[in-house]
Amino acid sequence: MISNAYAQAAQPSGGDALISMLPIIVMFGLLYFLMIRPQMKKAKEHKQMIDALQKGDEVVVMGVIGKVVKLGDGYVGVEVADGTVMHFQRQAVTTLLPKGTVHDVMK
Repeated sequence: MISNAYAQAAQPSGGDALISMLPIIVMFGLLYFLMIRPQMKKAKEHKQMIDALQKGDEVVVMGVIGKVVKLGDGYVGVEVADGTVMHFQRQAVTTLLPKGTVHDVMK
């Protein structure tokens, strides 16, 4: 009563495979230009800022504003109040502030 159903053999065609892969390729391209590339650029700028730190620079470290008074290979000493120095890892520095900012904040 019910006849048997047989699967047909797939017939390879070069054009169909490329067209079916095109949306995936486009998605990877968009992912790269919208997410990966900007993140890499931001990381590169942060590394350049960390490498260029000098004594006297005014920075924000994990929300704490202060002036750089000591630099080590992996650490930075930040004066957060008169005579109070806190030590942080260099990577914790988030922002380099314009000169005079710390003086204005500590008034």
